Amino acid sequence: MTGDPEPISVDARRALEHELADLRKERGLVAASLRDKNNDDVGDRGDEADELRRADQLQRLDNRIEQITVRLRQADLAGPVRTDEVGVGSTVTVRFPDGSTDTFHVGELPDAEDEQLVTSHSPLGSALLGHRPGDTVRYDTPEGHASAVVVSIG
Repeated sequence: MTGDPEPISVDARRALEHELADLRKERGLVAASLRDKNNDDVGDRGDEADELRRADQLQRLDNRIEQITVRLRQADLAGPVRTDEVGVGSTVTVRFPDGSTDTFHVGELPDAEDEQLVTSHSPLGSALLGHRPGDTVRYDTPEGHASAVVVSIG
């Protein structure tokens, strides 16, 4: 990765936008619960601890909202996912030495719901970055050295 803003796939954008909407809803509920507790009633230490826990939760939500907002803004600056060489957001089909092929999505962060995702920081993902159809990539696995040929992108 170059440090420049990286594009993201349509599916990744959709997932981030959905997460952002959910986080904003949750933030509204947490913020409302904090406001409801700001009255003249004197509470005990348990009430104070609960208030602090909600304030911490609000901060975590705000941090994640900011991360997603920045990532979506960076993706807008980066433009569409490239189809001439493998990059973050690419869908790439590779052929392994045994003749089998598989299609992967190259992403920035692990996603348990996307079984075909390889992160750009994984051995295969980082080996694929910057390559074009026909290129052979080499990478290390726990079993040793491995290789694959980029068949197609997109």
